Amino acid sequence: MLKHRGFPGRLPGTDFQFTIRRANPKGVTPLTRRERFRDRKPADKRADAAFMEALWAHFGDQPFERGNLDAGRLSWLFEREVIPAEDPFDPASYDALLVIDPNALRISFPEIFDGVR
Repeated sequence: MLKHRGFPGRLPGTDFQFTIRRANPKGVTPLTRRERFRDRKPADKRADAAFMEALWAHFGDQPFERGNLDAGRLSWLFEREVIPAEDPFDPASYDALLVIDPNALRISFPEIFDGVR
């Protein structure tokens, strides 16, 4: 499992996790699309925005390996702002390649990413 050095481990001052420390010995947690309903808590929305900002700052529009990024946090963005970068895609692999969709990013998080082209 690739560890993304320099990537924030969590949202500062909270328990919202962005990365995991070690591979799960029971198996990889698969990425699944989680629905973001309008009535989500403001803290959850802030965590999504902070995680998305960290992904964009770290990887930009280039493909990246899932590695030690938290599956739960990625699943809130999966198949919207973060999409598979390979076909076939294995959602239960630490080696799976993902990429950020700048168009979806601009629509979902305009307050953070004014400079996205």
